[in-house]
Amino acid sequence: MARSTSFLVCIALLTAACETPITAPNDLETGRVDPVARPAVVRGVYVNAQAAGRSDRLDALLALADQSELNTFVIDVKERGEVSFQTAIPLASEAGAQRDYIPDLRALLVRLKEHGIYPIARIVCFYDPVLATARPDLAIRTVADELWRDLEGGIPWVDPSNPDVWAYNIDLAREALEAGFAEIQWDYVRFPDVSDAARTDMVFPARAGRSSVEVIREFISLSRGALASFDAPITADVFGRVITTDSDTIIGQDWDELVQVTDVILPMVYPALYWAGSFGIPDPNADPYQLVRAAMGSAVERNAAVGGSVATIRPWLQAFTLGFPDYGAEQIRAQIQAVEDSGLVEWLFWNANSVYPAGAFP
Repeated sequence: MARSTSFLVCIALLTAACETPITAPNDLETGRVDPVARPAVVRGVYVNAQAAGRSDRLDALLALADQSELNTFVIDVKERGEVSFQTAIPLASEAGAQRDYIPDLRALLVRLKEHGIYPIARIVCFYDPVLATARPDLAIRTVADELWRDLEGGIPWVDPSNPDVWAYNIDLAREALEAGFAEIQWDYVRFPDVSDAARTDMVFPARAGRSSVEVIREFISLSRGALASFDAPITADVFGRVITTDSDTIIGQDWDELVQVTDVILPMVYPALYWAGSFGIPDPNADPYQLVRAAMGSAVERNAAVGGSVATIRPWLQAFTLGFPDYGAEQIRAQIQAVEDSGLVEWLFWNANSVYPAGAFP
């Protein structure tokens, strides 16, 4: 999943030198932090691990939530292969994946609970260069049996069909839930999005004849069963284009399949990433209301056509600037209105720096 950044008027200082880590009071008991119950309506923002682990960054984000409808933070547990805190998962140690971005996970979860924040653990599944480099036997290979690397940054991926990779991600999710996260969000739960030419050189050693769609559905279904004892929603991020395609067999994301095996589906509906003419809109980035309204209307119709028990739709919306215009409070509120006008109520906003403009949220 491609993500973008911006330098919006911010609610937090970005200067790391003046930041102090969050640490738990000495008298806190060890053990699980009982999380805030799932809100009737989830409305939140992405909080990267560095922002979550530094007191002044977190203070600013909590102040924003205290003054608005925000009630949810989506926090990195694993991003690009780096685990945000000291984990007890052996494979993470073996791969050298542990980081200290969040020096005291319990203290963070306590702070969130004090402010009534619903904590979601974001885990980037298969875009994992750390594990792929440390354990090339778990990675996508080339026809020449070398480590495959994408053409954009020369970055290796793990094989999305490998059961050991599945187990690793599920173990991290279990650890997050045991600590006190309330929901698991699978991101990059897909195969690499590459050209036909690039795909001819890719080998997935554990695929065993399964289609990409079958692999992704099987992983999510398995994870949902493995984590069922926590009674926590298991959710999946998907490309916005998946809403209107019959099936994205290249990356393995099929809307009709995924809404049957996830509790929440999160299409990434960023106006800046839509091409001119999408949904008949000449410049989607300059018209965020119309773009989000059209995309979410299509998603609602698609779910209705599937029938039965289907996932809640909770879109990722744009809080970053990429091109013109600058995205601020006006563009954020336009997207929220579009979601509500399509008959939906939940939303999340993405800014890779976790910097959001003051007064943007109702």
